[in-house]
Amino acid sequence: MIRFIHIITIISSIYLLISCAAAPEEIEALYQAGNYEQAISAINRRMFFHVGELKMLHIRARCYEELGKTDEAIKDYEEIIHYDPNYAHAHAGIGKILFEKEYYRQAELPILKAASLEPDDFEILFLAGRVQLMVKNWERAEIFLNQVQQMNPEFAPVYYYTGMARASRGDIYGAAASLNSYLQKEPDNLTARYNRGFVLLKIGYLPWALEDFDFVLKNNPNHFEALGKKGICLAKMGNPEGCQLIQEAANKGSDYALSKMEEFCL
Repeated sequence: MIRFIHIITIISSIYLLISCAAAPEEIEALYQAGNYEQAISAINRRMFFHVGELKMLHIRARCYEELGKTDEAIKDYEEIIHYDPNYAHAHAGIGKILFEKEYYRQAELPILKAASLEPDDFEILFLAGRVQLMVKNWERAEIFLNQVQQMNPEFAPVYYYTGMARASRGDIYGAAASLNSYLQKEPDNLTARYNRGFVLLKIGYLPWALEDFDFVLKNNPNHFEALGKKGICLAKMGNPEGCQLIQEAANKGSDYALSKMEEFCL
């Protein structure tokens, strides 16, 4: 009789655990609301009886990412891949974590794997373009970024990274065009302004380059690289103030300005 009561108690406990397990839609709602710890606890309870639910593993991995627990997230992504080697977003998740840690070479393979499995996924393709940029594969970076641009021409960052890829492979005019497109959408980005000014300086569009360097310096007077390049613009335009600015930038730590001293100030 006592054994029977124990069995009934065990069965009741199991039933209670099962009935308390949250439904997938409830767990997803917790994640979407930013309740990551609660979502993880709910997934843990659910997976006690629903082993190998890949969507739940994916949500838990994303929760861990949001909480900065990247080791736990990678472990979940690896478990997903164990069950389904073609789960593109698990490969992408590992690659994204490695990319954000600046382990670009290690991130490249899982990101490219994800892109091969989901060739029409906007976020994966954008990440693929960026990782190719960081490993200095400029042409492949531009291919991925062009795909992203075709999918969403209004997505401003793609023009910036395309400009960087083109500049790195020596397509200065193409880089200028891409940065122009970016700045039409994000006109106050100082880094893009500075980079466009540098590109314009290289191709000899000095008044336009000067405008960009002036804009940067107005918003950040301590941008000594912009100061040095403004000086080079002025020196090339025959303005004696240019040499003074080059010297000032060199004295404040600009290696580029220092390298141009002999050319413009002696």
